Amino acid sequence: MPTFVDPNTCNACAGEHQGPLCVYICPNDLMVLDLEPNKGRNREPEMCSECYACVKLCPQEAIHVRGYADFVPLGATVQPHRVEDGLTWDVHFRDGREFSFTYPSRTRQAGTVNPYENFTEQRDADLRNQSLAGESLWLGVPDLPSVK
Repeated sequence: MPTFVDPNTCNACAGEHQGPLCVYICPNDLMVLDLEPNKGRNREPEMCSECYACVKLCPQEAIHVRGYADFVPLGATVQPHRVEDGLTWDVHFRDGREFSFTYPSRTRQAGTVNPYENFTEQRDADLRNQSLAGESLWLGVPDLPSVK
């Protein structure tokens, strides 16, 4: 199921911006402002890649989408909620169980992250070996064996 805008919840981001945020965030340019009811809508649902960008950004939580099978089984529903620490996902299973988990949001301003911060490898030497960037750090070993 591609994204679906709940018309009873959508207020077209009234008073916050110049139209719905989903219209501006959709990478496939599928979300539009439906002028008659003044609501956002997905004009080509079959083309939706289900990237969740509009779902995560909607301040009214009016956009719904199916969950990916790796964390939401068949018949369950999922809805993200923006919280101070990041994005909380609420999963509601068919049998009534509920599960929530939170992913932290970026804590540094975009463009200020040093991708090699705290890596144990030497950047110049890494260009001449077969290990992946940060591999020994993530594996918890001081050095990796190498092929001669």
